[in-house]
Amino acid sequence: MSKKVPSCLKALGRRELPKEIDVAGQPYSLQRIFKNDFFAITSMYEREGHRVVLKVGRQASFFLFPLEWTGRWLANREWGALSRLQDLHGIPKPIARWEQTGVIREFAEGHPLEKGEQVPDDFHGLLAALIQEIHDRGMAYVDLEKCENVLVGDDGQPHLFDFQISWYWSKRWGGELWLMRAMRRWFQNSDLYHLQKLKRRTRRDQMSAEELAASYRRPWYVRWHRTMVFPLLWCRRKILNRIDPRRDGHERGRVHDEAADSP
Repeated sequence: MSKKVPSCLKALGRRELPKEIDVAGQPYSLQRIFKNDFFAITSMYEREGHRVVLKVGRQASFFLFPLEWTGRWLANREWGALSRLQDLHGIPKPIARWEQTGVIREFAEGHPLEKGEQVPDDFHGLLAALIQEIHDRGMAYVDLEKCENVLVGDDGQPHLFDFQISWYWSKRWGGELWLMRAMRRWFQNSDLYHLQKLKRRTRRDQMSAEELAASYRRPWYVRWHRTMVFPLLWCRRKILNRIDPRRDGHERGRVHDEAADSP
């Protein structure tokens, strides 16, 4: 028998999500949980066929260390990012805040992009255009390394839904200082590099020989980042593999359900 995930690795600890939430004065019922990891729990609620996503940032302490402040901070950032981009097709519109660490947003019909998937011919062009729109607004998506971080909508178009680690910094807090502008460029260039990797993994047939070669050349900042964080990730993986149950090949924290895979 597989072990249960330790409560210390769940965003709410031993607490559970409510069976029902209020959205614009209407009750919505919990239908399923997509992911429940250390930093957040993401779920779907529904009322009469209308679905919304509730993402709640960490509230539980980690042993004796209070971490609710991280949940508030991440929720504030995600709400801010969605609000900045809410007029773009392919970005779910924010609906409401929930308590101090939660965000309610639109539900996107579709499925996570899979390696080797034959997406429509215009898919990567539309995804590149969407990323460019994000960049034009002084932001970077940052989370394109994995195929499953992009949603293939039922309309066949790309959708981006997780802005927990996206990069943006307001002018009020020094966003246009040299260092902040340099970091923004690094993250944006990293987005462009990972776009090429995604295209190679799904529509290699659409790439020229030059594009294919470029997709294998890691920029220096990507190599630097991997070199710096690899020891930490290695230690983290070793620890989690001891205390977390078998993942069955899926992302840690993801609650797998073949019947409903849209985040």
